[in-house]
Amino acid sequence: MKLFFPGGEHPQVLVGQGSQLVGSDPEASVVLAAPDIVVRHAELTRDGDVLHVHALDGIVALNGQTLAAGATAALKAGDLIGFGTVQARLVAIEKAGAAPAPSRPAAVDETGATRVRMAVPRFVLRGVSGAAFGKVYPVLTLQTIGRQSDCDIAIASEEISRRHAQVKPTPAGLMVEDLGSSNGTFINGQRVQQGLLKPGEELRLDNIRFLLVAPGAEIPATSTLAKGHEPEEAKGGSGAGWIAVALVALAAAAAAAYYLFLR
Repeated sequence: MKLFFPGGEHPQVLVGQGSQLVGSDPEASVVLAAPDIVVRHAELTRDGDVLHVHALDGIVALNGQTLAAGATAALKAGDLIGFGTVQARLVAIEKAGAAPAPSRPAAVDETGATRVRMAVPRFVLRGVSGAAFGKVYPVLTLQTIGRQSDCDIAIASEEISRRHAQVKPTPAGLMVEDLGSSNGTFINGQRVQQGLLKPGEELRLDNIRFLLVAPGAEIPATSTLAKGHEPEEAKGGSGAGWIAVALVALAAAAAAAYYLFLR
């Protein structure tokens, strides 16, 4: 589930499990800056696939009907939620990792079981600095990056926001969108709200750097923008190329998790 703000008051917000505060408090999960937004305006609570909105100290409306102070209402995809004058639409999104429907009949083995065609990742994010250094993250679908544990790519670093950015594969690379982070999202050193990250380019979330690679393509040992920021163990000589090869192997192993056999 995600909240889309048609008026552009806030980037779209992926709604995770648990409670998220909406208001003008800088520490809120969703910070809104409209004049009629109060510090603790409302609270969103998600339990599994069930989402509720709870009116705290501000005016909250659901599909044009104002909720009483302290009231709680269940939400469903398509609902319009009003936080004061700020409108947000709740949108259902496809769950990450869902296998796409095959465009042609899948192969069948000798047992009669249908074999799902391999979902090889077109793109892999490789950590080149900070808490992500040495890790690889295959990106097959829309992924959220942040320090919150329920993010698709969870990075345990206080320098990045709870839900910092999201990445989505396209034919040319990853479409990157900042989710209202405190310290910004950068492509090749340029801060962006939304931008295209191409293979060989660098994505930076504060001090966390990733290099986008396409499995099968030549991979540089490290990003030129990341040089001088990687840990000492990364500053090797001839062994760097072998490390890159090993990381690609890890990415391939991660992709193998998507190879399923269905009856």
